[in-house]
Amino acid sequence: PMQCCHKDADMYESYTRQSLPSKEYREILGTAICVFNSNNAFIIENILMCDNNESWYKLMDKTCMPLQEKIRNIISKDSNNKIYDQFKKICEMRNRIVHSFQCTYKNEQILATKDKQNKQFYITKEYLLDFIKKNEQLSDMLHDFRGF
Repeated sequence: PMQCCHKDADMYESYTRQSLPSKEYREILGTAICVFNSNNAFIIENILMCDNNESWYKLMDKTCMPLQEKIRNIISKDSNNKIYDQFKKICEMRNRIVHSFQCTYKNEQILATKDKQNKQFYITKEYLLDFIKKNEQLSDMLHDFRGF
């Protein structure tokens, strides 16, 4: 296969002809999705710990909003709203990541999105790292709530 010799060579992979963000950006983006998914499962574990009538199979199919209500009705009644508030904030950020579009920013491919007021913004590495940090804080809260 031909090797691309121009400076944008890292925008392409052998498995797609579409241009991509840098490997570092995609690694951080992948990490962001993984930590969110891990916390989502951890929330379900905590809900099941509090309520035997819940079903793992049904909870796994719930999107952010219905899961937030489960947190409010089950976890928050046994503690406070901190887990609910943090998960809600994270879900809003996650939705912006998932419902984003690719664009060029400073001569690089990157994701961009808009908020509910239609204000567009770039999903920078800093945004993704902040999302990862907020997920780590949520994980700590969930560990404390679980008690071990």
